[in-house]
Amino acid sequence: MKRRDLERRLRIAGCFLKREGGSHSIWMNPKNGVTETVPRHGEIKEALARKILKRLDAE
Repeated sequence: MKRRDLERRLRIAGCFLKREGGSHSIWMNPKNGVTETVPRHGEIKEALARKILKRLDAE
């Protein structure tokens, strides 16, 4: 999955970018208070993208 597509799905679900790390971005869902790291690669493996979406309740 493209990183920008993953970020778009996170924004639609109400998540926001909390901060940028060295090689990862930290996203947070204010509804449940969960934070998750998203790697800054152009392409993110499907299994990892599904895990991030599931943890942030953005499926």
